[in-house]
Amino acid sequence: MTSCLWLVCTLIAIIGSIYAMLAAFLVARFARLPKSILGPAENVALIKPLYGAEAGLGDNLGSFVRQDYRGDVQMICGVQDAADPAIAIVRNLEERFPSAEIQLVTSSRSAGGNPKIANVLNIYPRARHDVLILSDSDMRVEPHYVRDVVATLQQPGVGLVTCLYRGRAIGGFWSRLAAAAVDQHFLPSVLVGVQLGLAKPCFGSTIAIRRSTLAEIGGFEAFADTLADDYAMGDAVRRKGLKVAIAPFTVGHTFSEASFAELLGHELRWARTIRLVDPIGYAGSVITHPLPFALAALPLGGFDAIAWMILLLALACRLFVPLQVERLPGGGKSSILLTPLRDLLSFAIFIASYVPGAVSWRGRRYSVGADGTVRPI
Repeated sequence: MTSCLWLVCTLIAIIGSIYAMLAAFLVARFARLPKSILGPAENVALIKPLYGAEAGLGDNLGSFVRQDYRGDVQMICGVQDAADPAIAIVRNLEERFPSAEIQLVTSSRSAGGNPKIANVLNIYPRARHDVLILSDSDMRVEPHYVRDVVATLQQPGVGLVTCLYRGRAIGGFWSRLAAAAVDQHFLPSVLVGVQLGLAKPCFGSTIAIRRSTLAEIGGFEAFADTLADDYAMGDAVRRKGLKVAIAPFTVGHTFSEASFAELLGHELRWARTIRLVDPIGYAGSVITHPLPFALAALPLGGFDAIAWMILLLALACRLFVPLQVERLPGGGKSSILLTPLRDLLSFAIFIASYVPGAVSWRGRRYSVGADGTVRPI
């Protein structure tokens, strides 16, 4: 029995090490991709659903205002509570950028089980332009963002544009550990999945879509009860025969986790969401955890030379990934020294995601159906 376990752990560790090297190669290649050339500078409406005065919100929103773009850019922020502290941040933004078109929508109207989409449905009627860019409030972008997103959307056959993102810690240790999960696991895994034809991603970091395409897929209303609304929108666009393009650059995903409990809650919700959306692919992602399996193989193999060599191989391959990710814009420096701890925690969350339970989001708890729909508890 022990020899069988050692063999399984060793094989996964070796396959995972090869996977890590492939991921590092694809990250390096992504960093060299050329950007699309912008045609007409179409006017754009930025849709920003907000909830609370999360850390860094003012700087996040400000980055969307400071755009190097010839067309008109309208930014509409939405909250569902007249006492939401995010309102003060939006008002301050209006004072900082008096020439920018910034609007605030406050409405408690709620439709469906997904509070983010309910907020978006309240915002959408105020959007004046044909090109819509929906993005989460914890994203931070560079001045070229709108220009390059629109240029990608203008490519033939493209119905929706999304963006990969890097982790950007704006807090202490726990936020750095959270950001490392994006840089060292999420981003490389997406690139491998896309390259092998196993992943068809669409992220809340950016959903750029035209009004006509949105109408074809049923409008935002069609996703009012869906937990993974971003993935569902991308899937709906593909089913219409259009492409979901990943823009050839990364944006920043800010992390401000102040405790282990906060980090665990966020990552467990995300892991369970992915497992529900793509159960086969998620199960296959076990090979993205070579280091824990190499560690397990060490005592199972009697701490012999082969077991130590496999452990060193897994560690070296895993450390090579964040070295490549550092070349991408949008985030801070990858916390390479956190890699061993990050790998062990990611594997623990992978296992825990199979334990049934509710998910927490924005201070509320939701039950998740087998089809990915959510209901408040």
